[in-house]
Amino acid sequence: MSSTSSPARSGSAQPRTQAGLASSLRIAIGRLSRRIRNEREDDSLTLNQLSALGVLVRKGPMPVGELAACERVRPPSMTRTVSGLEELGLVVREPEPGDRRIAVVRITEAGLARTAADRKRRDAWMNHRLRELSPDERERLRAALPVLEKLAGL
Repeated sequence: MSSTSSPARSGSAQPRTQAGLASSLRIAIGRLSRRIRNEREDDSLTLNQLSALGVLVRKGPMPVGELAACERVRPPSMTRTVSGLEELGLVVREPEPGDRRIAVVRITEAGLARTAADRKRRDAWMNHRLRELSPDERERLRAALPVLEKLAGL
């Protein structure tokens, strides 16, 4: 680490400005996100595919365009993602009952099982890491969850 590195990065000092907080938070969350992604059940699915499956688990069946909007990607990109998931038997496209021109994407039992296994593995990793923290540190994280969810737009 060079002498010009921010002390906030080392965890020894708090950032003094909002810009410093933004930078330190982005770095910490990015690193944590990468570690969690590394704990995936298997890497045969892309992160886009896993994310799309997660949306379908949380929000239920939806048209490709709505799924694309949830994932903040263009519909043609989501169509490719859904096609790959469909080939693997993890989702199916079904006609919308009220408008048969619209295809609704639904997660299959295999998709649910794959998503549950992936989440279980990553949750176990996180639970292990949380046990390494003090009770006070865990409580501070618990208190920060609503703020983090608000930042994430949840």
